[in-house]
Amino acid sequence: MRRASGAMFGLAYGDALGAPTEFLTMEQIHRRFGEHGPTQPDGDPALVTDDTQMAIAVGLGLLDALANPPFTPDLITPMWRRRFVDWLNSPDNNRAPGNTCLRACRNLAAGESWVEATVAGSKGCGANMRVAPVGLAPGLSDETRAGASQLQAALTHGHPTGLAASELTAFAVRWLADGMAPSDLPAALRARCRDQRAVYHERWLGALWQQPGMDTPETFIARGWDECLAVLDRLDEAVARGDRTSDPCAATGAGWVAEEALATGLLCFLLFPEEPVGAIRRGAASSGDSDSIACLAGAFAGAHLGMDAWPGEWSARIEYAADLARLGGAWD
Repeated sequence: MRRASGAMFGLAYGDALGAPTEFLTMEQIHRRFGEHGPTQPDGDPALVTDDTQMAIAVGLGLLDALANPPFTPDLITPMWRRRFVDWLNSPDNNRAPGNTCLRACRNLAAGESWVEATVAGSKGCGANMRVAPVGLAPGLSDETRAGASQLQAALTHGHPTGLAASELTAFAVRWLADGMAPSDLPAALRARCRDQRAVYHERWLGALWQQPGMDTPETFIARGWDECLAVLDRLDEAVARGDRTSDPCAATGAGWVAEEALATGLLCFLLFPEEPVGAIRRGAASSGDSDSIACLAGAFAGAHLGMDAWPGEWSARIEYAADLARLGGAWD
């Protein structure tokens, strides 16, 4: 089914579809694009945003590391640092990237340790919009996948909710690629929140937990899991309602922060579990961080349904198609 390719291209399709609507209200979206919002990625190439650019950076760093086992924090950290700094300095980094990513990557470029470079108080969605490759990479233990997904987040976003939401995003992609039924996903994510609430991955995160008001690493990380668990309650309620026409952000949040991006991206996918284009269109036609929401919905849909579920002609037009194909092909 080429699920890895489906997820990588899916996130890019969602990103491209949602990019023109990111800062628009629902009224503006309907006026400009019609009742259902954008219908397909526009342009040749169809341009993406920093969401896809940074997902590719995570993925290419991961490919480098997996080619030089064993896979450890000491191995992958400088590889991701280099990829993030390359992204920072790229002439293509002109897609309204988030301030947190820019600030942290500038600190990384200046040679600061990543624990000093990260923006400790930020839980913006920039941490989990790019984590899908960690979910797709084969052969990782659960502990390694969890630690790596949190580390890639922590390089820029040091808030515990950014870490927890990134881990949940990676595991959702992995479980779907392994064949989990979409209807089983919310309960599995909820169980993961509870099981991991007191687990701090010190080997991967070092002294990141030592922030004001935190007396133990367990106290630090539990805050992130609790906030993710709370938004999963809202997700359950929205899925039960099954409203496929209203703004999804009204149910699970606008997606500017990590846990809401996860929940709203999941909502768009779970409302259209067998209709990948419907899922990303729902994400793009939303009042919040539309490109990130649709990006996440596309990753989930592609991991579930595989590459052939997407319109065939889109792959020839999407920006960075060669990188997406390289990553997907390596892990299919």
